[in-house]
Amino acid sequence: MRIGELAERAGTTTRTLRYYESRGLLTARRTDQGHRTYDEDDLRLLQQIRTLQDFGFELEETRPFVDCLRAGHPAGDSCPASIAVYRRKLTELDGLIDQLQAVRAHLGAQLLRAEAELPHGPEPRCELDMTEAEGTTK
Repeated sequence: MRIGELAERAGTTTRTLRYYESRGLLTARRTDQGHRTYDEDDLRLLQQIRTLQDFGFELEETRPFVDCLRAGHPAGDSCPASIAVYRRKLTELDGLIDQLQAVRAHLGAQLLRAEAELPHGPEPRCELDMTEAEGTTK
């Protein structure tokens, strides 16, 4: 298939495919006229890359999965290098979750403090009555 068809089937752009090619993640074969051609294996590679990127993986982090598929494995994550990337990503996510939980706890404490300091009388009036401010009466 040509580059436009592959881009359409993969849900991406030809520009993205050329970029992946420049990064060595996608390899095009050329026709006698110099047109790029691809096959179903290339579509599988792209689907793997897109799925991983949808999960927050950087483009370079997808390389071991692509290499695994190129080596003939049935899935991009059935190689030791791919499993290592999964482990690193999970550690990264655990760190981010810890940070978010700490921020949440801090904000919760701030909210409780702010609520405790509220006056218990009637709500202060925040609106400015323009007739009073101008010194006029109705």
